[in-house]
Amino acid sequence: MNNNRRRSFRPRSQKNNFRRRNGSITSNNTNNFNGNIGFSRNGSMNNIHNVEKTMQKFQQLAKDAQSNGDPVLAQNYLQHADHYLRRLNDLADRKENLSEKNKSETDNSSNTKPDSTTI
Repeated sequence: MNNNRRRSFRPRSQKNNFRRRNGSITSNNTNNFNGNIGFSRNGSMNNIHNVEKTMQKFQQLAKDAQSNGDPVLAQNYLQHADHYLRRLNDLADRKENLSEKNKSETDNSSNTKPDSTTI
Protein backbone atom coordinates (compact mmCIF):
# COMPACT_ATOMS: atom_id res chain seq x y z
CA MET A 1 0.00 0.00 0.00
CA ASN A 2 1.30 3.40 -0.91
CA ASN A 3 1.10 5.83 2.05
CA ASN A 4 2.07 8.84 -0.06
CA ARG A 5 -1.12 8.77 -2.04
CA ARG A 6 -3.89 11.06 -0.79
CA ARG A 7 -7.31 9.69 -0.26
CA SER A 8 -10.07 11.63 -1.90
CA PHE A 9 -12.83 12.34 0.55
CA ARG A 10 -16.31 13.41 -0.24
CA PRO A 11 -16.65 17.11 0.63
CA ARG A 12 -19.19 17.82 3.36
CA SER A 13 -20.82 21.07 4.23
CA GLN A 14 -19.64 22.87 7.36
CA LYS A 15 -23.12 22.88 8.86
CA ASN A 16 -23.65 19.13 8.61
CA ASN A 17 -25.82 18.70 11.69
CA PHE A 18 -27.31 22.17 11.71
CA ARG A 19 -31.11 22.15 11.61
CA ARG A 20 -33.08 25.22 10.73
CA ARG A 21 -36.61 25.94 11.88
CA ASN A 22 -38.06 25.53 8.39
CA GLY A 23 -36.07 22.34 7.69
CA SER A 24 -33.98 23.89 4.92
CA ILE A 25 -30.27 23.10 4.80
CA THR A 26 -29.36 25.60 2.11
CA SER A 27 -28.12 28.98 3.21
CA ASN A 28 -29.69 31.03 0.42
CA ASN A 29 -32.62 32.28 2.50
CA THR A 30 -33.32 35.90 1.76
CA ASN A 31 -35.36 36.50 4.91
CA ASN A 32 -33.93 39.03 7.33
CA PHE A 33 -33.62 37.55 10.78
CA ASN A 34 -32.14 38.94 13.93
CA GLY A 35 -29.32 37.19 15.76
CA ASN A 36 -31.69 34.74 17.47
CA ILE A 37 -32.50 32.75 14.35
CA GLY A 38 -32.03 29.36 15.95
CA PHE A 39 -33.28 30.29 19.40
CA SER A 40 -36.80 29.18 20.14
CA ARG A 41 -38.27 28.46 23.55
CA ASN A 42 -41.47 26.94 22.19
CA GLY A 43 -43.43 28.65 24.96
CA SER A 44 -41.51 26.94 27.72
CA MET A 45 -41.30 30.16 29.75
CA ASN A 46 -45.10 30.36 29.74
CA ASN A 47 -45.37 27.04 31.55
CA ILE A 48 -45.49 27.52 35.33
CA HIS A 49 -43.76 24.22 36.03
CA ASN A 50 -40.83 24.98 33.69
CA VAL A 51 -40.36 28.45 35.19
CA GLU A 52 -40.44 27.04 38.72
CA LYS A 53 -37.92 24.34 37.80
CA THR A 54 -35.59 26.92 36.22
CA MET A 55 -35.87 29.16 39.29
CA GLN A 56 -34.97 26.25 41.57
CA LYS A 57 -32.02 25.37 39.32
CA PHE A 58 -30.58 28.88 39.66
CA GLN A 59 -31.14 28.85 43.42
CA GLN A 60 -29.20 25.59 43.64
CA LEU A 61 -26.43 26.99 41.44
CA ALA A 62 -26.24 30.01 43.75
CA LYS A 63 -25.90 27.76 46.81
CA ASP A 64 -23.17 25.75 45.07
CA ALA A 65 -21.29 28.90 44.06
CA GLN A 66 -21.54 30.27 47.60
CA SER A 67 -20.21 27.03 49.07
CA ASN A 68 -17.34 27.11 46.56
CA GLY A 69 -16.41 30.59 47.76
CA ASP A 70 -17.54 32.63 44.75
CA PRO A 71 -19.90 35.33 46.02
CA VAL A 72 -20.03 37.19 42.69
CA LEU A 73 -21.21 34.13 40.80
CA ALA A 74 -23.65 33.32 43.62
CA GLN A 75 -25.14 36.82 43.34
CA ASN A 76 -25.42 36.43 39.58
CA TYR A 77 -27.34 33.19 39.99
CA LEU A 78 -29.57 34.73 42.66
CA GLN A 79 -30.45 37.56 40.28
CA HIS A 80 -31.43 35.00 37.66
CA ALA A 81 -33.50 33.11 40.24
CA ASP A 82 -35.19 36.39 41.23
CA HIS A 83 -36.10 37.02 37.59
CA TYR A 84 -37.74 33.60 37.32
CA LEU A 85 -39.51 34.13 40.66
CA ARG A 86 -41.07 37.33 39.27
CA ARG A 87 -42.02 35.45 36.10
CA LEU A 88 -43.55 32.65 38.19
CA ASN A 89 -45.61 35.14 40.21
CA ASP A 90 -46.76 36.85 37.01
CA LEU A 91 -47.89 33.54 35.49
CA ALA A 92 -49.67 32.56 38.71
CA ASP A 93 -51.52 35.90 38.75
CA ARG A 94 -52.55 35.44 35.12
CA LYS A 95 -53.79 31.94 35.83
CA GLU A 96 -55.78 33.15 38.85
CA ASN A 97 -57.31 36.05 36.90
CA LEU A 98 -58.22 33.74 34.04
CA SER A 99 -59.89 31.22 36.35
CA GLU A 100 -61.85 34.02 38.09
CA LYS A 101 -62.92 35.37 34.70
CA ASN A 102 -64.04 31.94 33.55
CA LYS A 103 -65.93 31.38 36.79
CA SER A 104 -67.76 34.70 36.51
CA GLU A 105 -68.65 33.99 32.86
CA THR A 106 -69.98 30.57 33.85
CA ASP A 107 -72.04 32.10 36.65
CA ASN A 108 -73.45 34.78 34.34
CA SER A 109 -74.38 32.29 31.62
CA SER A 110 -76.16 30.00 34.10
CA ASN A 111 -78.24 32.92 35.40
CA THR A 112 -79.48 33.96 31.95
CA LYS A 113 -80.87 30.56 30.92
CA PRO A 114 -84.67 30.41 30.83
CA ASP A 115 -86.36 28.20 33.36
CA SER A 116 -87.74 25.19 31.54
CA THR A 117 -90.14 24.23 34.35
CA THR A 118 -92.49 27.20 33.73
CA ILE A 119 -93.39 26.17 30.18
